[in-house]
This record gives sequence, C-alpha cells and structure tokens, in this order.
Amino acid sequence: MTEQIEQIKLSEIIKNPYQPRLVFDTDKLEELARSIKENGVLQPIIVRKSGLIGYELLAGERRFQASKLAGMVTIPAIIRTYSDKEMMTLSILENLQRENLNPVEEARSLAQLADKLKMTHEQIAQALGKSRSYVSNLIRLLGLPEVILRRVESGEISLAHGRTLLAEKDANRQLQLADKVVSSHLNVRALEELIYGTDKIYVGTDRKNIFTEALEKELMQALGNKVKIKSNKSHQGTLSLDFDSLDELEHLVHLLKKQD
Repeated sequence: MTEQIEQIKLSEIIKNPYQPRLVFDTDKLEELARSIKENGVLQPIIVRKSGLIGYELLAGERRFQASKLAGMVTIPAIIRTYSDKEMMTLSILENLQRENLNPVEEARSLAQLADKLKMTHEQIAQALGKSRSYVSNLIRLLGLPEVILRRVESGEISLAHGRTLLAEKDANRQLQLADKVVSSHLNVRALEELIYGTDKIYVGTDRKNIFTEALEKELMQALGNKVKIKSNKSHQGTLSLDFDSLDELEHLVHLLKKQD
C-alpha cells in the first residue's frame, strides 16, 4: 500500500460507493462546518484514485460534507491504493468501529460484509469484537418492512421494538403494530403481549411470572437468542429458542453442549 498526503479539490472527490452511513445529524454537520471555517480540517480524509476520474472517498464523510458546507475549495487527504474488495471491507469496518451508526445502518453494513464479501457471521463478529449472535440478530432486523426500518432509523421506534416486531410474520400486522407502538407509546413488554397474547407472556402465579422472566433473561444473556418459557400450574411446559439459520442453530447446539 502506497500513501501520501495532498490538498485535493472537493470537486474532484466522489462519494464512497460502499459508504454505509446514509443519515447525518444536520445540526452537528453545521457545527463541524463552522469549526472547519474557523480552524480548517484538522484530520485528513482518506481517498483512493478513482478508476474513472478524480478520487473516491474512503473515510471522513462528515469532514467532506462539512467542508463543502463551509465553502472550502480543497481538503487535506491521505491517498491510498486499495482494491474494490479492500475498500469495501475497510469502509464498512471503519464506520462500524466508530459506533455512531444507527441500528439500521449497522445492520445494512453487516449484511454487506456477509452478502458481498461472503463473510460468515462468525468472521464478521471476530473482525468487530462482537458476539456472533449480536451480528445475526442485527442482520435479522432487515427482514422488517422498509417503512418500519425508517422508523427505527429515525429513533421513532427503538431497536428492541424492531426486534420484537420480527416475531410477527405478517407484514401488514407488523405495520399496524408499529403504528400502535408510536401512537400509544407502547413499551416492549406491551408489544409482546399484543404479538404473543397475554397467556404466552405471563404464566402461572405472580410469583411464577417473576421466576420465569428471570430465567428467560438469564438464558437470553447466556445464549444471545430470544428465549420463551411457557408453563402451567403443574410446572410443566416448554422452553423454546429462536434461530434464523442453520448456522445459528449449530451455534446454539454448540453452546448447549458446552454446558454438559
């Protein structure tokens, strides 16, 4: 890899085609633009030469956008030589490691690594220092209708609400429930009651409810997957674990065998 630093015209830089971030806080962008107008760009952006013309942006999207807002003509840039695969990988990982993506942007970034680079969920998890179940569960979020994803992206609906809505398989019903979450300010527990039914959420006596919920939380923390416990007054029932792929099922089996 070769590297050099130059002042490059903003007009010669095109957006990174692999950039996972689509939404930027307007107020913070304007604040950064004022700082750049006052002090200049303190940290260079990173670019590579385009195969067609000019340069492609690898890292520093906010600085690039804010510099344009500030009316700058040039920007300091580190020029690197990367293949398309290297650029995609580094673009996504660089953004993920900043930990300032919203959940939908993060989910789409992880999906890109899985789909376009053919990385397994385990490989992605290792690259990011996350658990495999964290990666799998976040990618699952993309199974929601786009309308709901936009609500999660804007913060109108929480990530926890989004994950809970995945339990409802009918898309129209998902949209109705999302509307209900917003209009009635439902918490996740109330949403679960609407999806599963009260009998599937609360079982036995009040004392049993607390015990069951504690066990569910303990198992979810240990396994990283949705856990449901249902029992009757005779303390007979079922324990179920959610999974979305054969890879995830094998991982759960591996974890359970380790408990022997």
